[in-house]
Amino acid sequence: MRVAFAGTPGFALPPLRALASRHTIVGVLTQPDRPAGRGRALTASPVKLEALARGWPIAQPASLKAEADRAALAAWHPDVLIVVAYGLILPQAALDLPRHGCVNVHASLLPRWRGAAPIQRAILAGDADSGVAIMRMEAGLDTGPVYATRRVAIGTRMTAGELHDRLADEGAAALLGVLAEIEAGTARAVAQPTDGVTYAAKIDKAEARIDWRGGAADIDRQVRAFDPWPIAETRLAGEQLRVLRAHAGDTADARAHGTPGTVLGLEGSGLRVACGSGVLTLETLQRPGRRPVSAFDFALAVPLEGVVLG
Repeated sequence: MRVAFAGTPGFALPPLRALASRHTIVGVLTQPDRPAGRGRALTASPVKLEALARGWPIAQPASLKAEADRAALAAWHPDVLIVVAYGLILPQAALDLPRHGCVNVHASLLPRWRGAAPIQRAILAGDADSGVAIMRMEAGLDTGPVYATRRVAIGTRMTAGELHDRLADEGAAALLGVLAEIEAGTARAVAQPTDGVTYAAKIDKAEARIDWRGGAADIDRQVRAFDPWPIAETRLAGEQLRVLRAHAGDTADARAHGTPGTVLGLEGSGLRVACGSGVLTLETLQRPGRRPVSAFDFALAVPLEGVVLG
C-alpha cells in the first residue's frame, strides 16, 4: 500500500523500518527541528534523519489544523497514515484524508494509559504487564477501536528504556499484521471498554527527585521508570546525585532504620539507604560532570555512612 508515516522519536523507527520492508513510504511527517544539547543547536528528529537517509519526502508542520498544514499529506495520496509517537494532535480533517484512515501504534494495553507517557507510568504504577495496541485513530485522545494488542511482562529490574525498545519491536511486528488485514479487507477493530481507563500524563522533570519518605519499592520503580530520562536524583550536601541503578531490599529490610534518606552503609557491592518503609540499595551513581560509577566505588571515595540524603 501507499503509506504515509507520522512520527518523531526513536520509538517510531522500528515500525517505520518494518513498513518500508513491505509497503511504499510516500511521505513522512515529523515535528519541526528543536534546539538540543548544550549549544541548543536545531536538531532533526530520529524519524527525519531516517527519512533523509532513505530519500523520502518530508513535511514538518507545527500543526495540522490549517488546510495549508495538511497540504503535503493530501498531495501524497496515501492509502493509510501510520502514526507512532508523532506528538501532534490530528484533527478530523487529517484523519479523513487517507483512504483507509489513520492507524496508531500506542505503547500500552488500551484503555489503560492513554496519553503521553504510558511506558513510564506503567512502571511507576507497578503494573505487571505492558504492551502495544494497534488502534484506528479518531478525534479523541487514544480512544479509537483496537485492531490488535501484544502483551509484554514488565520485569522486576526492567527500565523504561528496556521496555521502550521491546514495545517498539512488538509494535512493528503487530502493525504489519494489521496492515495485511486492512489490505485484504478482513481487519476488524474492537471498541475499547469503558472500564479501566487511565491517563499517562507527560513526565515532569521534577518527578525525578527522590522523596526518601516513600517506600523502597516505590523508589525502585521511580529509578527504573526515569531511566534513560530524566534520571532519578537526590541531594548530597546540596549537590545533585543521580541514581542510575538501584533495587529494593527483601522483606527483612522492611524494619525501621531511622530517618528516611540515611545512608546505612555498604552491603556487598551496594550502598543501602533507609526509606519510609524498607531499604533501597543503590548500585550506580553519578555526580554532575562526572561519569557514572558503582555505588561501592563512590562510597569508598566519599565517606557516606550516617549521611542523610535529601
